[in-house]
Amino acid sequence: MSNKMLILAAIIVMVALSASTNRAQDQTQAPAPSSSGAVDSQGIRNYLLGPGDVLDVRVFGQSDLSSVVEIDSDGNVSSLPFLETPIRAQCRTEKEVQKDIALAYAKYIKNPQVSVLVKERKSRQPSTITGAVRSPMQVIMMREVRLHELITKAGGWTDRASGTIEIMHTQAPMCATDGVFQKAALAEKGNFGMTLYKISDLKAGKEEADPVVWPGDIVTVREGDPVYITGMVVKPTELIIRDKLTLSHAIAMAGGPLRMAKTNDVHILRQKEGGQDDLKFNFDAIRKGKEPDVELKPYDIVAVDEASLFSNKGMGDLLKGIVRSSAGMVTSRGIIY
Repeated sequence: MSNKMLILAAIIVMVALSASTNRAQDQTQAPAPSSSGAVDSQGIRNYLLGPGDVLDVRVFGQSDLSSVVEIDSDGNVSSLPFLETPIRAQCRTEKEVQKDIALAYAKYIKNPQVSVLVKERKSRQPSTITGAVRSPMQVIMMREVRLHELITKAGGWTDRASGTIEIMHTQAPMCATDGVFQKAALAEKGNFGMTLYKISDLKAGKEEADPVVWPGDIVTVREGDPVYITGMVVKPTELIIRDKLTLSHAIAMAGGPLRMAKTNDVHILRQKEGGQDDLKFNFDAIRKGKEPDVELKPYDIVAVDEASLFSNKGMGDLLKGIVRSSAGMVTSRGIIY
């Protein structure tokens, strides 16, 4: 073989290797598909058909009988060529419908070979999850989905969640038999309308707190009502009432009272129509168990005032500060000198 032919062969091999490498890199660096508001399609082999679903029906060797049909509002396949009797499809699987279509065409064709595939699933209304979640969205469910999975899909609940989840059923389940969307949890049996669940029960893994969400359901993670901790606390803040919030817990969550706080006379400004009530409580007595703790109400304002310098508490704290400062100076002199 001449030198020119060898050089040409080498160039062809290099180009082929380069193209192969580029294709491999393109496949490796291809961007991941963006997430959507649809639960994945794992486990939909038992998908039960319904009105609006689109089927791709093929009769092998009979192209004039193959067609794409939509299940009508009555739940039937009624537009197949040469078939006058509708084929029942609602609440049945594609394999069951496929068998019935083959039986129907067997009257005209010897041993017809029929395939039925679901081309579009449009019979289920999307569920909506809203409220105190990170990404409120509508979710199209291709399979059975429980509450915890729907919340996870929405990014989980936020710090403003009250601890209660509300599920409103907007429509009855389409199919009465067992199957996808039909394995109802205990809390769903006999109910149609609105049901409440607790986040604490869901976190504890209780089955009755993790129901199957139906298509069309509206799931609302309720936001808690706020209370406000102000004045002489380490960290004045807004808190969200979950199941229950008491005065002592609220002050503790705000970092506790400062040294000069007037803890024997804490004010709770409670909202009412046309104004507010000024309620006074001895926080020192509550901490010692001498008085009952106080349950806070939505939009309460807890005001921890500063003790007067000439009050017993103020003078006591002042003297303690002087003693600490003096002790610090003596100790420092002893160490340095």
